[in-house]
Amino acid sequence: MENNTAVKSFYEMLGEEKIRQLVFHFYELVYADPTISHLFTNDIEEVRDKQFRFLCQFLGGPAYYIEKYGPPRMRQRHLPHPIDQQAKDAWLSCMKTAISKLDLHPHLAQSLFDCFPKLANHMVNK
Repeated sequence: MENNTAVKSFYEMLGEEKIRQLVFHFYELVYADPTISHLFTNDIEEVRDKQFRFLCQFLGGPAYYIEKYGPPRMRQRHLPHPIDQQAKDAWLSCMKTAISKLDLHPHLAQSLFDCFPKLANHMVNK
């Protein structure tokens, strides 16, 4: 009897196209958000590329981020930016809304969102 209980990563369940869509929607929201838009001054295409590469890796896929930028060290990279609870909450709200635009099963959408609060909490530095 064959055992088909292998757990798929979010990367495998979503695929790169859905991750690209997530990143696109997310940064449309972030760059328009009055609470956190000032933290994102780099070119939006560069920021999207970094986030896409990071999310592929973070969600169980290829190490695209490391290949181009080296180890993520996300907390260290975010330290120059003042991130407080309000900024964290705005970031998470943008992520939740972006995920809702992907037309995912509600359980998958919630499970995907649940990957982010711990990461967002780790970025708070104020």
